[in-house]
Amino acid sequence: MLASANGLLAVCLGAFGSHGLRARLPENLMSAWSTGVQYHFYHVFALALVGVLIQQGFRGRLFTASGILFSCGVLLFCGSLYGLALGGPVWLGPVTPVGGLCLILGWLSLCMGVVKNVHRQE
Repeated sequence: MLASANGLLAVCLGAFGSHGLRARLPENLMSAWSTGVQYHFYHVFALALVGVLIQQGFRGRLFTASGILFSCGVLLFCGSLYGLALGGPVWLGPVTPVGGLCLILGWLSLCMGVVKNVHRQE
C-alpha cells in the first residue's frame, strides 16, 4: 500500500512539475524538483521490494527498519527538494542530506536483512 501510494504521488508530482512548474521555475529549481521526483520513484520500487520480500517469508526487524527508513528518506530528501523548489524556507536545505542518509541506511538495512535471511535458510 505504501509503495502504491508513493507511486501515485510521484506520478502526480512529476506531471505537476512538467506541466505546471516548468515555465515558472528557474532551471536550478526545476532541476531540484526533477531530482526529488526521480528519487521518489526509485524508492517506490524499494518499498515494493520490501513488501514482496516480507510476503515471501523474509523476516526480521531489518526489513521493517528499511521500510521506515525509505519512507523517512522520501519524506525528508524528496520533500525538502520539493519545498525548496517551491520557494520554501532555507532551513529545508540541511534537511536534504538527512533524508539522503535515511535512504542510504534503508538500503543497508535491506541488504543486511537479505543476507541474514539467506544465511538462516542454509
